[in-house]
Amino acid sequence: MKTVLITGASGFVGQALAQKYLDAGWQVNGIGTSLNHPMADAYDNFLWTSADTSLPGEWQDLVAQSDVIVNLAGRNIFKRWTTAYKKAIYDSRIQTTKHLVGAMPDTFHGQLLNASAAGFYGDRGDTPLTETQSYGTGFLARVCRDWEAQAQRATSKGARVAIMRFGVVLGSGGALAVMSRAFRMFAGGPLGSGEQWFPWVHLDDLARAVFFLMEHNAQGIYNFTGPVPIRQKAFAKALGRALKRPAIMPAPAFFIRLFMGQLGDSFLCSQKALPAALETAGFRFKYDTAASALTQIVKTRNGI
Repeated sequence: MKTVLITGASGFVGQALAQKYLDAGWQVNGIGTSLNHPMADAYDNFLWTSADTSLPGEWQDLVAQSDVIVNLAGRNIFKRWTTAYKKAIYDSRIQTTKHLVGAMPDTFHGQLLNASAAGFYGDRGDTPLTETQSYGTGFLARVCRDWEAQAQRATSKGARVAIMRFGVVLGSGGALAVMSRAFRMFAGGPLGSGEQWFPWVHLDDLARAVFFLMEHNAQGIYNFTGPVPIRQKAFAKALGRALKRPAIMPAPAFFIRLFMGQLGDSFLCSQKALPAALETAGFRFKYDTAASALTQIVKTRNGI
């Protein structure tokens, strides 16, 4: 039985991936800050460790036992960015990855699948963003740059490293659950002008792509974003249509910045990220458009 170590296994993406590995018959070792995990009681081959991975500790003993490491650990960015919370966002990602790599034996022959985000590119307007583009400016771009740099250090230990730059993950929960609340109260609409490009990916396609990279023992950088880009105002319209609600209540940019601070600026960034590396490698998306992704989620998950 092969073993996967998932940091951030109690999160939205982490739980979905843990279930996929369990279904495939793997031993799943999950780590996170929650005291317990529901899968620990439901599955004999799921081991839960509660730990703050931004600090070294006994949890690092699990690293050498792993055939694959999926590093998702990181504080939720969808909170107001105080100075203290920005440090927590940064340290939870960079320090966790530093400690993961530090715990690898010098001849680690496993694979590290390390999360990052389309925020790596910063605000890039209408520029098509494939994986060869340089990093942008802003707090999230710096976090992603340093996060990826720490992960790439694992190559010196013999690991094959794949960087996964996630768009906004669409599924039954996560960011979409937050966005849908406004629409259900008939108060949904574009953010700012709505002209900014909105990178997205369906949770099912994300999980399939993780397995695709694992099965191909891939390395390199991969945008985990839907193949058909969409502007934010068109996304809001598609979400409203899926929920059978209007999308006519725009949130002005000054209002977003006033009440959300720097987090608000991130909502107004434009990232036309394209999954060029995944498609070149042969991966095929099940949900090509945001509209098809949203329709499926609303219909099959009893809403969001």
